[in-house]
Amino acid sequence: MNLQDTIRTVPDFPKKGILFRDISTLLKDAEAFRCLVDTFAAELKDKNIDYVVGPEARGFAIGSALAYKLGAGLVLARKPGKLPCETLRYEYALEYGTDSLEIDAAAIKEGGRCVIVDDLLATGGTALATAKLIEQAGGVVAAIRFAMELTDLPGRGVLEGYDVDAVIKY
Repeated sequence: MNLQDTIRTVPDFPKKGILFRDISTLLKDAEAFRCLVDTFAAELKDKNIDYVVGPEARGFAIGSALAYKLGAGLVLARKPGKLPCETLRYEYALEYGTDSLEIDAAAIKEGGRCVIVDDLLATGGTALATAKLIEQAGGVVAAIRFAMELTDLPGRGVLEGYDVDAVIKY
């Protein structure tokens, strides 16, 4: 199945000159969503994954299905203030300002093997923040997987040293 055919492209969103790649059209297509999760699972089958870590919010949707398929736990990387427990926090730079992610401080056992899964690799900031949180928790980032990658942006370079791949590349 050609998953790229299931992605809707929206011109001039969120601002003029941007081509927004909308994964919601892939996610609502049962066959395409199953193909995406099965593709990730096949690539990760020999990595002995203990946890799938999904950044807010589309990483939750893809991550939960992948965790089920791999027989792994699911850890959510959330925006600050969303978790009702002790958290680890990582702040990262944006083009104009900063953002942060948090995970449950007790979510990942020492040495737990993790895969980060999200919809899009663009600048790499969210994925790098998630990787740093896993490492702060004592986990190992075994892989980082994306549904889509915008290859003209610097995301892959930001994640240098990690096992990074995307199913669809633009």
